[in-house]
Amino acid sequence: MSAKFGPAGNSDSFSQKYKSSLAAPQWVKDQGLDCYEYQCGKGVHVGEDTARKLGENARNAGISLSLHAPYFINLANPDPDSLQKTIGYITSACLAASWMGAERVVIHSGALMKRTRQEAQEIALRSLQEVVAACDDQGFGHITLCPETMGKINQLGDLDEVLELCTLDERLIPCIDFGHLYARTLGELEGPEACARMLDRVEEVLGSDRAARFHSHFSHIEFTPKGGEKCHRTFRDDGGFGPDWSPLAAEVARRGWSPTFICESAGTQAEDAKTMKQIYRSCLP
Repeated sequence: MSAKFGPAGNSDSFSQKYKSSLAAPQWVKDQGLDCYEYQCGKGVHVGEDTARKLGENARNAGISLSLHAPYFINLANPDPDSLQKTIGYITSACLAASWMGAERVVIHSGALMKRTRQEAQEIALRSLQEVVAACDDQGFGHITLCPETMGKINQLGDLDEVLELCTLDERLIPCIDFGHLYARTLGELEGPEACARMLDRVEEVLGSDRAARFHSHFSHIEFTPKGGEKCHRTFRDDGGFGPDWSPLAAEVARRGWSPTFICESAGTQAEDAKTMKQIYRSCLP
């Protein structure tokens, strides 16, 4: 087993040639990539026929699928009506994922909303328990939910917070966005030692099996000193945006792990995913 690489949604180069995401799986395969993350960040609007056709195209191309649930999910909101909306967003995402044959659904952790980090985390833990129960009740126990590390300092979702969320159930796997962690620590989580320390922590909390299969987003990120993440960049952007991919590639290759890396570069996500895969393969023993 080895790591998989693919884009989050469609690169500009794809959209200039194709009008429908139904063509994406074969296009992704033709780029030498392995996976594709379907984007429902603004809501789950894909119909069943389209989702099933996309899944069929992905299976025919040998491309594994994941799905990004709506961005406005907030597990840390204690309001009961908000929780019911969150459950609805996530189960709708799981339904679309199930139609596609996507095995993983990425979910945001939430915002602090003027609470302490611990208060917000306790709310999120309770909310996620209800989400998992609802997914079971609706027949989505086969879908892996992936809480994501977040890039803004006032958001819930540093590495330890996401790992604690994942301890609630064996099916939960973290979506570790290394660009987000780099941004929220103002550039501190970068380089070989930081990469090894982060992966050690994942294994310590979740065990070697789940650690080896983690989900990931990666891109270069521009950040501000007060807020953290400002925007996603590309590998070609000038300005010294990080984090550097090479140390992480080397560490994952050294461990023999098989995570899924979804590139979220701004418009060049497939091209940068190809670069990531090439660097990773050069690090393999």
